[in-house]
Amino acid sequence: MHRLFRHGLLWLLSAAGLLGLMVAAPAFSARPMVTDDARLTDAGACQVETWFRFNRSSTEYWALPACNPGGNLEITLGGAFADSQGVYHADTVTQVKTLFKPLETDGWGYGLALGRARHIGAGIEDASNVQRYFYLPISRSLFGDRLVIHTNLGATEPSGGERLRGIGGVGGEFDITGSGQTWLMGEVFDHQAGRPFFQVGLRRWVVPGHVQLDATYGDRFQDGSAIRWFTIGLRLITSPLF
Repeated sequence: MHRLFRHGLLWLLSAAGLLGLMVAAPAFSARPMVTDDARLTDAGACQVETWFRFNRSSTEYWALPACNPGGNLEITLGGAFADSQGVYHADTVTQVKTLFKPLETDGWGYGLALGRARHIGAGIEDASNVQRYFYLPISRSLFGDRLVIHTNLGATEPSGGERLRGIGGVGGEFDITGSGQTWLMGEVFDHQAGRPFFQVGLRRWVVPGHVQLDATYGDRFQDGSAIRWFTIGLRLITSPLF
């Protein structure tokens, strides 16, 4: 157990160090991580990931339904509504994701995701509120799926006419009990100018494979940061529908 924990910690610290060479992705992954994984919704099934994000001066309400009708193409269409001290904004997200190599126990998995995000709010011009992106989600399973490391590499075309830039993120999830029901997660990512962000959290299967609860805490690597947030989420997965 101690050896396994040390190996997991070394992987996470090494991954966090590599992130200093990257810029992070606007990825939408399996809750509660921002860094995406090389997995899809079950073949023929649908899911909905929904969560509250409590920031210092605003609250966001997210819902991202997704379906995998053909077995290797996950389609996500959803968004968010935010209340920032009486000023309201919304976001819409469209993303498709496929795998070139599904993740296997003690193996590698990788794929491709393409997405478009749009920010809507008072005073925002339509030409400057759209962000397009792509990235490669790469995952590595270790110790019989007890530890899984995720890396994202890609590029984004930010809103406002900015130039194309590299994106990335690194995270890991660790099965605390060995039963696959309770997971500890941590990640480092950067989707804005300035220092990167981090997030840690827990994921718990209430009904294995179908109902999951999660909670996270996140902040920026910066003294006196005013960015910190908490999230509480619910993930529901259907049986095959297609």
